[in-house]
Amino acid sequence: MSIQSLIENKVQAALSPVHLEVINESYMHRVAPGSETHFKLVVVSEQFEGQRLLARHRALNTLLAEELAGGVHALALHTLTPAEWQRAQACRTVPTVVVRAACRADHACHPPSGYSRTSRRESLRFAMRPKHN
Repeated sequence: MSIQSLIENKVQAALSPVHLEVINESYMHRVAPGSETHFKLVVVSEQFEGQRLLARHRALNTLLAEELAGGVHALALHTLTPAEWQRAQACRTVPTVVVRAACRADHACHPPSGYSRTSRRESLRFAMRPKHN
């Protein structure tokens, strides 16, 4: 059984997620082809209700401790409640696998009126320029 399948089965059995994505991102790193060392997990579960982000991540790290001690080198965790997932889905204007869990009204996908992402990007670029004496 592949590590990816093992992770999927463990998370499914422990958390009964509403939505689960286990994405093998090993190809983006300097590893042998076909490796299973870097994963991104998107877990949407009612069991996360009332838990802080740290507690959610600790729960998954404990659940997958065996894999992390073995061949898994990196685990990117995106842990959401069903309500947070619905808010993230409403903000699908941002082309990412997961929109930030706590998508607020001031999130990048909800810019203030008259304020474009381009202008923000340009202002950031200008602010980050080194000053010449």
